[in-house]
Amino acid sequence: MSVKHALLALLEQQPMYGYQLRAEFEQRTGTTWPLNVGQVYTTLTRLERDGLAFADGEDGEGHVIYRITDAGRDEVATWFTTPVGRTQPPRDELAIKLALAVTVPGVDVGTVIQQQRSATMAALQDYTRLKRQAAAGAVPDAGADDGSGGADLAWSLVLDSLVFAAEAEIRWLDHCESRLRRAAAGGVGRRNARLDEEAPARGAR
Repeated sequence: MSVKHALLALLEQQPMYGYQLRAEFEQRTGTTWPLNVGQVYTTLTRLERDGLAFADGEDGEGHVIYRITDAGRDEVATWFTTPVGRTQPPRDELAIKLALAVTVPGVDVGTVIQQQRSATMAALQDYTRLKRQAAAGAVPDAGADDGSGGADLAWSLVLDSLVFAAEAEIRWLDHCESRLRRAAAGGVGRRNARLDEEAPARGAR
């Protein structure tokens, strides 16, 4: 997740201070990826260092206001028009766990899959419930809307992404379970074939 570009995109709309940026980000994404305010200010310092934003004094309450620069606007435009790269996918803890589970002796991989499926199913049900609430306008803190429905749409799109990801994970877990069953069946078949081959030799003795 590019916090840098997200904050720049928000600053492009209007000057803001750190807590405002955090609140705007979390509202528009339904607090799906909460930000630590320290992370926000660290990112703002880097944006200022790179000439993409600058501190423009304080407001009446002592908050440091940040504004985007022309270079920052160009950076945002490039971000929005550049596809998200997939050449180096982020680490997937579940994929790593299963990859190790099938190679570490004593791990019940079937149980690992079943437990994860149950957890993912529960998450999918939660996301589906939130989608129904969002459609009914009953989701709190879904973002301050300007009247165009943009904030509601933003949260709905995030929910769609979460639903699709959970559904895909469940399908992948089903696939993993099927692969394990086939591998286990193949192992039994090979053992039986080896025993059949050894039987004549044992009989000859």
